[in-house]
Amino acid sequence: MLRQMRLSAGAAVAAVAAALLTAAPAQAAPADKPEVLSRWTQTSATSYQSWYSAQQNQAAWAAYGFDWSTDHCTTSPDNPYGYPFALSCARHDFGYRNYKAAGQFAANKDRLDSAFYADLKRVCAAYSGERRTECDSLAAVYYEAVRILGLQEADTVEAA
Repeated sequence: MLRQMRLSAGAAVAAVAAALLTAAPAQAAPADKPEVLSRWTQTSATSYQSWYSAQQNQAAWAAYGFDWSTDHCTTSPDNPYGYPFALSCARHDFGYRNYKAAGQFAANKDRLDSAFYADLKRVCAAYSGERRTECDSLAAVYYEAVRILGLQEADTVEAA
């Protein structure tokens, strides 16, 4: 009888310990997550380079729980007429997705779109003459598309 009670008590202790271990809160993102997100979504080339370095080493930033997913330029070409816009689109997706997750999309949308446009213009700066003019024109079209279509997303996010 005593042996049976010990087994039952042992099982109860094990069950409580298992419940406590599984009920432990998940690790929270570091307190500076908003500051890091802001730093990586500014209009400057330095901001872009910081984001790009982190994007290349996402594992180092895993504790922050950033959403790195991207569909690049969505339904538009990623490299229209050979201009490499895909990474600019990926950073724009990063900003949109992470600010939406933080519930701060509407307050940051204009800056995210401006950073996207600045990134596209830096791509175009590598060209000259007619190619530069063409690239700049495409950059303006891509910017206007996200500026206008993103307003619909902002309205949807605000309504949710």
